[in-house]
Amino acid sequence: MTSEKTFEDLGLSPETLKAIKEKGYTHPTPIQGQAIPAILMMRDVIGLAQTGTGKTGGFTLPMIEVLANGRARSRMPRSLVLAPTRELAAQVGENFDLYGKYHDLSKALLVGGSSMNEQIKKLEKGVDVLIATPGRLIDLFERGQILLNDIKVLVIDEADRMLDMGFIPDIEKIVSVLPFNRQTLLFSATMPDEIARLSKKFLSNPKTVSVAPAASPAERVDQKMVWVSQKEKETVLCNLLDERDVKTAFIFCNRKRDVDNLARSLKKKKYDARPLHGDMAQKYRNETLDAFKKGEVRLLVCSDVAARGLDVDEVSHVFNYDVPYHPDDYVHRIGRTGRAGRSGEAWMLATHSDEKYIETIEKNIQRKVPVVKSSDISEQSDDSSDGSAKGNTSKTKTKNRNTNSKKHQNKKTESQQSAPNQPANDKGKGFEGDVPAFFR
Repeated sequence: MTSEKTFEDLGLSPETLKAIKEKGYTHPTPIQGQAIPAILMMRDVIGLAQTGTGKTGGFTLPMIEVLANGRARSRMPRSLVLAPTRELAAQVGENFDLYGKYHDLSKALLVGGSSMNEQIKKLEKGVDVLIATPGRLIDLFERGQILLNDIKVLVIDEADRMLDMGFIPDIEKIVSVLPFNRQTLLFSATMPDEIARLSKKFLSNPKTVSVAPAASPAERVDQKMVWVSQKEKETVLCNLLDERDVKTAFIFCNRKRDVDNLARSLKKKKYDARPLHGDMAQKYRNETLDAFKKGEVRLLVCSDVAARGLDVDEVSHVFNYDVPYHPDDYVHRIGRTGRAGRSGEAWMLATHSDEKYIETIEKNIQRKVPVVKSSDISEQSDDSSDGSAKGNTSKTKTKNRNTNSKKHQNKKTESQQSAPNQPANDKGKGFEGDVPAFFR
C-alpha cells in the first residue's frame, strides 16, 4: 500500500529525490509518509510497523537530509543506528549507500564477525552514520576507541526484537552516555510493556506513527501442519520438498546444532541446502545469503536470529522443522513467503510434545492450522517429478526443473520493470506490499 503523497511532497532534497527516482519509486509507503515529515521537523518519533512496510526508509531518508550539513570528526560519529543483528545492520547500511550517494556522507558498521581493526580505522577518519549492534559498540566504547558525545540522532531499530534478544540493558547503558539534546527515533513491530517503558525514559514528547501490515500471514500464506514422531521428521520434510514444487525455502530449526545437522543430512541426500546461524563466520554468512538470493542455493536451513530481517524475493515455502517456542516467531517465520501479492506455503512439523506451543500459536493468529496426514504426503510425493529441491540427478528432471526456473525468472523480470518486489501492474506507484531489503 502506498500513500497519495509523492516523495516530492515530503520536503526531501533534489539529491535524495534523484536517488529515489533512479530506483523507480514515486510514492512513499504510509509509514514513510507519516515518519519522514516528523523527523525532518526534528521530532522524536515512535514508529510502529511490521517488516515489509518500508520502515527503514522511514528513518534513513530523513536522516540523510538532517546529516547533509555538517562534518564528522575523528572517532565522533554524528548519528547512531542500533540494530539487533549483523544482517539488519548491513541492510540499513545498504539503504544509506543507495539513497545518500549524492550527499557526501560517510558510514561505518560496527558488528561482530568482522575485523575490529578495520572498523576502528573507519572511525578514525570520522563517520556521519554509525550502524552498530549493541555488543560490539559497547566493546569499542569501553576500549576508548569511540566517543559518543557528538551524537545528534539516535535510532533504535527493531526494538521488540532487541527485547527478545536481551539487549535492553545494553541499550540503556549506551543511551546513558549520549547527549541529552539528541533526536531519538524508535521503531518496533509491537509495543510490549518494557519497550513502552524504554520509550518514556529516552524519548521526549514523541510523535507516534503506525501502520498495520497489508495483510496478516494467516491471509497471505497457505498454512498446514503435519503430526509426526521425532524419527519421522526428516522423512516427511523430504517428501514435502519433493512434492510441493519448492522453488526456494526457509527451513527453521530451534537450535543451532540442529541447523547444522539437518543441512548436512539434506546435502547428503542431494538437496541444494546450506545452514545459516549466528555462530558462523560473517564471511560465510554473507556468501550463503548471496547464493540464496541468486538462486544458487534453494534451501536455507536457519535459526530465527540469523533469519530476522532478511529479505529475499519470491520465497515459495517456509518449513517449520521445529515448532517455535514463541508465537511471534511463528508469524515472523511464515512471513518470509507469500509476499507482494504472491502465494506461499508454510508447513509445520509437530510432535505431541509441541502441543502447548501450537495452542499459543493458534491463539495468536486466531485460527486453527489445518492438519495434513503424513501418509497423504508420501502418497502424493510418489507422483511428483519436477518439484524437488534436489540437485539435478537425471536428464528428465533437469529439463523439468530448468523449464520451471525459466518461467520463474520471466515472472521476476516482468515484476522488476516497475520496482523490486512490486507487481508489474503497479508500475510507478512506489512501494507496494513487500519492500526490497535496502528500503526496510
